[in-house]
Amino acid sequence: MEKIIDETLQGQTLVKEKKENNTKKLYIESYGCAMNFSDSEIVASILNKEGYNTTNELSEADLVLVNTCSIRDKAEQTVRKRLEKYNAVKKINPSMKVGVLGCMAERLKSKFLEEEKIVDLVVGPDAYKDLPNLLEEVESGRDAINVILSKEETYGDISPVRLQSNGVSAFVSITRGCDNMCTFCIVPFTRGRERSRDPLSIIDEVNDLWSKGFKEITLLGQNVDSYLWYGGGLKKDFKSATEMQKATAVGFSHLLDIVAKAQPGMRIRFSTSNPQDMTIDVIEVMAKHNNICDYIHLPVQSGSDRILKKMNRLHTREEYFRLIDNIRKIIPGCGISQDMIIGFPSETEEDHKDTLSLMENVKYNFGYMFAYSERPGTLGAKKFEDDIPEATKKKRLQEIIDVQQKHSRFRTEQHLGKIEEVLVEKESKKSDSQWSGRNTQNTTVVFPKKDYKLGDYVLVKMEKCTSATLIGEPVGYGPMQALSS
Repeated sequence: MEKIIDETLQGQTLVKEKKENNTKKLYIESYGCAMNFSDSEIVASILNKEGYNTTNELSEADLVLVNTCSIRDKAEQTVRKRLEKYNAVKKINPSMKVGVLGCMAERLKSKFLEEEKIVDLVVGPDAYKDLPNLLEEVESGRDAINVILSKEETYGDISPVRLQSNGVSAFVSITRGCDNMCTFCIVPFTRGRERSRDPLSIIDEVNDLWSKGFKEITLLGQNVDSYLWYGGGLKKDFKSATEMQKATAVGFSHLLDIVAKAQPGMRIRFSTSNPQDMTIDVIEVMAKHNNICDYIHLPVQSGSDRILKKMNRLHTREEYFRLIDNIRKIIPGCGISQDMIIGFPSETEEDHKDTLSLMENVKYNFGYMFAYSERPGTLGAKKFEDDIPEATKKKRLQEIIDVQQKHSRFRTEQHLGKIEEVLVEKESKKSDSQWSGRNTQNTTVVFPKKDYKLGDYVLVKMEKCTSATLIGEPVGYGPMQALSS
């Protein structure tokens, strides 16, 4: 599970991607995880070739697409409210077409066409290449739907249009789908079985981003650690064709190593990891390369072995602790964040205390915490009664949040007085005289702009902090600046 975001994907940042001869306008919104954001970039690329340029003005759009999330009921309700807004605009502009993409489209399928009369097409996460055909159906006056899950599609041959890009950071999708059948999760049913993307296409995309001035990438997947591509490996890694043919696979640690070597001046992040699949060699590769950030998002979901078993999480509390210990040993100071589900069916006060004690042991830098929301179609919804009262869920969730805020403050204060390298990503929300970026542990840092510019690696002395943000003074360019020039 990832932090729920609500992003309108702005068209005005796509000047370099726009085609002058394109006459139609696409308005696209994305809700949910980073993978949805990445998918929206793929959709924009496909439709760019079909005559659509993006716009951030809903009223002028010929086509409106909403890329949806099904991980929580709240996310689905947000999408339904957006559809109501589209309905109001469509009354003024009847020619406007509206489509639903993503996990919610996959889960509800034709129900959208039956109930939501303003929806003209429904497209699942594996069917985006079929969008041109589906739009032809819509133009002919017919409803259009394609939610068939693929066992092969990775969109590795699509060069994404970078939506709402700051020109500094970008997502690179490396896997799709998930084989981990956690009982609370709808992803295996909406995104299908896990498959990995050809590493050659990944390196090509990374190199292309570097050539366009990007300074940081995040390798994306529902579970990046289980990345495994069968296909003979990369040619440059082998001495002969015979040796290449004998190779069987590229795993995540190997891919991470190759990407880091390909562009040593580019920061590398990845998300999301699964504790059962993260191996020591991944941690060792992180420690080996200065351009791989010292940060791991490592969802645990619960601190109770009994609840973990009911969730079908294939790790125990003690195994998780051993993994954390290895990370701390190999990468001292590594930032670690969590996902936590509160109030899972049958959760007792003792189970809740186990979660609190796990948090006290790890002391995460930050986390994403949610009350359990039963999702129709999941194994949990079929097997377990959602028997924890909402008031109890709310109380326990607040206790978890309070503990996390305390730990976030503790971790942030550890940076005070230190000089750390920060990549300038955007202007600070609170002041146009300050830059905002992140250190290697993924903590936000703000500091005076002075003569530094977007995309610079800056050494910042940390002077003050909140629980989530460091405030500092720039003292010069960082070591990565020379490599990135």
